Amino acid sequence: MTAPPVAAAADAHQEARPPAPGRPMRSVTRKRRILRALRHSWQLYVLVAPAVLFFLIFNYVPMYGAQIAFRDFIASDGIWGSRWVGLEHFERFFDSYYFWRLLRNTLLLSLYQLLLFPLPIILALALNEVKNHVFKRFTQTLTYAPHFVSLVVVVGMLFAFLDPRIGLVNHVIELAGFTPIQFMQDPGWFRHLYVWSGVWQSLGWGTIIYLAALSGVNPELHQAAQVDGANRLQRIRHVNIPAIMPTVVILFILDFGSFMAVGFEKALLMNNALNAEASDIIQTFVYETGLLEGQYSYAAAIGLFDSVINIILLVGVNQLARRYSENSLW
Repeated sequence: MTAPPVAAAADAHQEARPPAPGRPMRSVTRKRRILRALRHSWQLYVLVAPAVLFFLIFNYVPMYGAQIAFRDFIASDGIWGSRWVGLEHFERFFDSYYFWRLLRNTLLLSLYQLLLFPLPIILALALNEVKNHVFKRFTQTLTYAPHFVSLVVVVGMLFAFLDPRIGLVNHVIELAGFTPIQFMQDPGWFRHLYVWSGVWQSLGWGTIIYLAALSGVNPELHQAAQVDGANRLQRIRHVNIPAIMPTVVILFILDFGSFMAVGFEKALLMNNALNAEASDIIQTFVYETGLLEGQYSYAAAIGLFDSVINIILLVGVNQLARRYSENSLW
């Protein structure tokens, strides 16, 4: 029994259809698409090439040397000629008597700084409500000018103003009838001086980012809120804060990603034998161990441990931000 003409035509058409494109065909199509995009926007790729090369040369290529953390590195033998010791340097650091002090001081400084993260947001929201342009510009200049002051100068100012004999602050304390305070030698004052001097130096500069985000808020939203009877605080809460929230989330993730990366330069400049109980952190220990004592493998292991924690925190906070909000780094 022969098939109907319609069914026979359908079978013939199906046999004549070319096979579905496989992985090689998709690969060729993808390559053509990439080449077409390169030809179309080659100027943009040339423009971004120096930045890509910079990060490749100075951030990714040096990762090759991270393996000395697992070797007994001797400079004359080179990296590959040095003996492989595995996790010996990590175990040595974890078992050392100063491990918990370094970890505690680093975590406390980082948490202290993180708690003050909202300060630039508050200052930006306040400056955004100022209607006097002259006063607003003067305040902005006054707050972000300290950003350009060197860390060495900032620490020198701390020593000069807080000196127990000739410091201005202690003169005022003496005039008030109190005993001068050894600010720079007292471990109890170290964290406060470190963090709040950093706030003074970076507060205004960090505010600029949020002011830029606030400048993009549609004025019609404020007008509609005013028509609905919202006062200034309600408009800040329901219009301005939601508008800058994506910027806040991104900057918070970036700050949390460098949670363990407390700047060692300032801690090193403020460090002395009397406040070492609070000023010894992982970064200063890496500097002293690696560069001053020449224990390169040991210092590399400690620095790698610090970096791994930062990466874990960055990925974890980014995942939380992506899960509970619409904003994340990736």
